[in-house]
Amino acid sequence: MSAIPDEFHLIAEKISAEIKAGNSVAALQSAAVGFPGQVVFSSSLGKEDQVLTEMIATAGLAQKIEIFSLDTGRLFEETQYLLNLTNKAYSLKIKVYFPEAGDVETLVREKGSYSFFDSVENRKECCFIRKVKPLKRALQNQKIWVTGIRAAQSTGRAEMLPVELDEDHNVLKIHPLFYFTDEELESYIQEHSVPVNELHKKNYPSIGCAPCTSPVKPGDDPRSGRWWWEQNTGRECGLHAAN
Repeated sequence: MSAIPDEFHLIAEKISAEIKAGNSVAALQSAAVGFPGQVVFSSSLGKEDQVLTEMIATAGLAQKIEIFSLDTGRLFEETQYLLNLTNKAYSLKIKVYFPEAGDVETLVREKGSYSFFDSVENRKECCFIRKVKPLKRALQNQKIWVTGIRAAQSTGRAEMLPVELDEDHNVLKIHPLFYFTDEELESYIQEHSVPVNELHKKNYPSIGCAPCTSPVKPGDDPRSGRWWWEQNTGRECGLHAAN
């Protein structure tokens, strides 16, 4: 981990070893102890994020790891319902960040509500306004960013590391479920009765904004339903750009 700055080096090695050993809760605990009050978890309310939310809540870490979510203004109703259900199930108050109203007003006024269909550049502009900019606010003054990324989610994510330095935000980015297989994830959800999005039952393995997400056929890449009209764009919005 030579690319990790000194302030993160020791804890990065510890957390990486815990993730590789399959001890996700220990990795979360190490993060909370290493940088008290400066650890945040970004939840998109997908299956991985729901599992991490359950781990954080049941391990008594909800006061040490802030859970936040990004509401783009274009989410499925099922996703919004799940946020409410999750808060009630685990006695949480997940912090929600919205895009700047002025940014959205300008985008819609100048390009319309569906400009993202016109070009990759327009789509990335919409993602930047609705996701990337709010994320920057959420990560300000933080040290560790917890995510639900797994290697099995896509080829691009398989090339990532369980612990990385996010240079754009100057935070240590950790993926406690990085080595979880699809089977292990589903088993955990069933065993712990983790609430998940009802859309998963309708062949939506990866769920983002409603206009930009479609169901996928069994056996297809789980992220192929994201920005389904595009070809070979990596299926990412910019939140998890490769370092």
